[in-house]
Amino acid sequence: MIEASDEQLMQAVAGGDLDAFNKIVLCYQQQTWRTAYRLLGDAMEAEDVAQETFLKILKAAPRYRPTASFRTYLYTIIYRLCLDTRKKSRPSLMDTMPDRPSSSPSAVEYLVSRERGEEIRHALESLPLNQRTAIILKHDEGLSYAEIAQVMDTSLKSVEMFIRRARENLQLKLTHTK
Repeated sequence: MIEASDEQLMQAVAGGDLDAFNKIVLCYQQQTWRTAYRLLGDAMEAEDVAQETFLKILKAAPRYRPTASFRTYLYTIIYRLCLDTRKKSRPSLMDTMPDRPSSSPSAVEYLVSRERGEEIRHALESLPLNQRTAIILKHDEGLSYAEIAQVMDTSLKSVEMFIRRARENLQLKLTHTK
């Protein structure tokens, strides 16, 4: 059996196929939440953004045209919803990332890695949203510079600048905390 592409699934959703929509949700729900969480720093707001993302996808399915990859379309929605959410309120930081690796490190290793993880999370949170979004979409989600430019509705040069500045800022913040 040949698997349908995301774009084909969206065309099926446009025709009223809710099984196709369910496949999209199952495929992308974790990374949608994770991306929203990394951008907002709040698990509850990330959950709201993830749900709203899929509602928007379902409502917009009849108008969907695969001019870009579905992933780019998805991250554009996530990014815009996160922008709207940030405008409404400042996020509150959680003490830990909810998804921890399943391997069991020693207590000392766990404390050291948790402390370093918190330093990285705080450093990321301190970045301007455009820098944080670009670096997360590049390194965590694996999008290309062109896809990031499309998601953020900006130029390729701007994306390069956002990522360069984010790396510089993170390096400065993280070398001071060693």
